[in-house]
Amino acid sequence: MLGHRRLAALATAMAAVLAGLLLPAASPAEAAQGTWTGTWATAQHAVYDPGTSEVTVRIPVRVSAGGSSVRIRLTNDFTTEPVTIGHATVGLREGGSAVTKPRQLRFGGKNEVTIPGGEQAASDQVRLTVPARSDLVVSLYFPGRLTHISQHWMGLQTVYWTADGGGDHASDADGDAFTRTDSAFPFLTGVDVQGGNAAGAVVALGDSITDGAASTSNANRRWPDYLAGRLSACSSTAGVLNEGISGNRITAGVDGNPSALDRLERDVLSQPGARTVVLFEGVNDLSWGGATGDQVIDGMKEIARRAHARGLRVIGATVVPYRGWGDWWTETKEADRQKVNTFVRDGGVFDDYADFDKAVRDPDDPTRYAAAFDSGDHLHPNDTGMKAFADAVDLTTLGAARDCPSARVRLTPYWPTLQAGGAGTKITSTVTNTGRKTVTQVSTRLDLPDGWTAETAGSTRTRSLAPGDSAPVTWTVTPAADAAWGTHEIGVRTSFLQDGRTRRDSDSVDATVTPAPSEVRAPYLTTATTTEEAQYAQNGGQFAIWAGGQDLSGWKDEKAAVYLADAAPPSGTVTARVVGQTGSGPSAKAGIAVANDLTAPEAGGYAVLTMSAQFGLEFLTDSDGDGKLDTWAGGGSSHHPAWLKLVRDGTAYTAYASSDGTAWQQVATATVPSASGTGDAGLVASAVNLNYPGQITTALFDSFSTHE
Repeated sequence: MLGHRRLAALATAMAAVLAGLLLPAASPAEAAQGTWTGTWATAQHAVYDPGTSEVTVRIPVRVSAGGSSVRIRLTNDFTTEPVTIGHATVGLREGGSAVTKPRQLRFGGKNEVTIPGGEQAASDQVRLTVPARSDLVVSLYFPGRLTHISQHWMGLQTVYWTADGGGDHASDADGDAFTRTDSAFPFLTGVDVQGGNAAGAVVALGDSITDGAASTSNANRRWPDYLAGRLSACSSTAGVLNEGISGNRITAGVDGNPSALDRLERDVLSQPGARTVVLFEGVNDLSWGGATGDQVIDGMKEIARRAHARGLRVIGATVVPYRGWGDWWTETKEADRQKVNTFVRDGGVFDDYADFDKAVRDPDDPTRYAAAFDSGDHLHPNDTGMKAFADAVDLTTLGAARDCPSARVRLTPYWPTLQAGGAGTKITSTVTNTGRKTVTQVSTRLDLPDGWTAETAGSTRTRSLAPGDSAPVTWTVTPAADAAWGTHEIGVRTSFLQDGRTRRDSDSVDATVTPAPSEVRAPYLTTATTTEEAQYAQNGGQFAIWAGGQDLSGWKDEKAAVYLADAAPPSGTVTARVVGQTGSGPSAKAGIAVANDLTAPEAGGYAVLTMSAQFGLEFLTDSDGDGKLDTWAGGGSSHHPAWLKLVRDGTAYTAYASSDGTAWQQVATATVPSASGTGDAGLVASAVNLNYPGQITTALFDSFSTHE
């Protein structure tokens, strides 16, 4: 297998012989003849020893552009040791780790490929219809001892592994053999397509922001994902390749994370079908990297020069604000950031620019993110900020897509909250003409979950919209009376005439439906021992508790509970799912409780398994039957939602926790000598507000059951 650094010179001569090797970026003429276009990519940049043997990995990826044929690219760049892939497949994802009709992948006509250290390989072509914006699954089997894994560590995507010694399951359609999960992309560095309508690929060269840090995992909400969504509406689209690496800089690199300049050839210039690079770097250089504005500008110039020499367009992105991110911001560094951004906008080096700074900054304090776009760490955007970045890219400047819709529709607020059984909430849709010509016959409609209603005071139609103009419509949205508490998607669609053709755009937001206090229905009962008045709500199998209370262990037992009398069998389980908990301090608890009589814990058999934000899982029991929880086990971080389970065998209780309700981790086992007969079982919450007087916590549950 040839090293990738030599492929650019030899690819033309060797293409007919070595179909599985990497190819250089295609020219426009080659692209028209159907050569490869990148549709998904990631920058491999680290390696580790997994200490495992005979395993198969299954990697789901969201492609950007579609096609009728596909191939994969693998890398072993960051090690001196070879790696062998004994079997590889690719197929459309069916859900989770399941695949629809996995197709065999070959490398130079062979099922197996060994990639020397520091080199790469590409599979042969496979005929497979790949829809744009669909999920593919790549499976790789590693025979024998797997000595190392080359990876992109921030995958933000669940990747599935078989157990150690699990063997070859690359051809499995179901995912039953894949019992372990990770969130890093191993060995896979690219997926390419042929036969689609993509006019080349756009490469996003960046750091952790481009990598997607702080965006929602398993949701494809990085800004390059949103950009791919916008491009998919064009008559001819483009692949979008995410080459972000957390901590990456222009001016310097470290072991396992080379600088943007050092990785430019591998991660950008050699990408199949690359037409344009969006350069979004510099914040790490200026903040903690110690670089000056001039040094960053010099690096940007060098990247632009090298990309232009290879025929790529270069779109510069302005550096985002970061005041409040640790202690890195200073007035001097802010001046350097402004200097770099002036260069990006006015320096004359880039073919165009995307003003990411303007897209997310706070108008009242441009040194900071606006709250609507801030993930909370004041550097990385949330999902809405990621969308704002993608919206800031002028598609007409990319040179890789044609005939794109010129009007966009967006919903605000970005995270509306609606109360079950409450009054309606105002949500506004705004259509903006970002093009250079007037669009006409603009029509907007809202897409709501079943049973929801929306009323608008004005018209949802606009006769014409001039360039730069906007047309807002405000809706009053009311959820269905029985709407489940939690997240629901609200969508909006607009259609309009652009150059005589009907075009469309859409947007969506995650709306949160919250409970309002209501009755708890039989056979469920309530009990409380708090000074603050407890409140409850029930919505089918969902429950909410508003509770105060100074403590739930030791010298205090202040709580509120929803429970079933005589529901905890002498041998059996009590299980619940804690969806979330808000309010009060870091020790506030929510979970499950059992006792001979929950209204009188001193009657014996008292045990509680809860979660708290700061102290993780807490398993509390009464060792002497006096009604006080005097033993403790657990600890560590906890994350909502989570499943909790108490298993009783006479006087022995064992506590378990799970993130998915299937794979359970044991917390601890304790003996409760006073447990006798059938007891009460319920859901419990306490504010633990000793240091937060009068405060309450709100705990949400969406599953509760008891079984013998």
